[in-house]
Amino acid sequence: MAKLQDEIKQTKPFGSLEDEAFLNVLRTAEAFLWREAEFLKPYEITLSQYNVLRILRGAEPEGLICREISERMIARDPDVTKLLDRLEARGLVKRERQEKDRRVIIVRITPQGLRLVKEIDEPVLKMTENLLAHLGERKLKTLIELLEEAREKTV
Repeated sequence: MAKLQDEIKQTKPFGSLEDEAFLNVLRTAEAFLWREAEFLKPYEITLSQYNVLRILRGAEPEGLICREISERMIARDPDVTKLLDRLEARGLVKRERQEKDRRVIIVRITPQGLRLVKEIDEPVLKMTENLLAHLGERKLKTLIELLEEAREKTV
């Protein structure tokens, strides 16, 4: 098992244990994100687009407004509108003005978007299992608990 210090060829010790833990989380997240991005390339979809489609599938059939989509995203995207433009151009989502308040635009996933997410679901699940199953249930539950606890300080 490679230590972060070796991976990044750092010769000096980390400033603190917290610094080393923080950098380990960042390095691991980056490795996972890269792996998932590479995995999604054949589907011609980005991580953010896949995330939006999953969010909208969960909001079926009501849909969501842009702000609600942005709040639910795993990784914040500074321009959700452009992200939705690209998804809409591919026929994966549709936007409709609300009848009661014309300023409000509801975004819904299309049947084509649902098919794409369904096609990707199982392979993505297998990929994440391949990345983490070796840790076992006990360590995974501990990892989840520790990450959730650490994230409390960010809000």
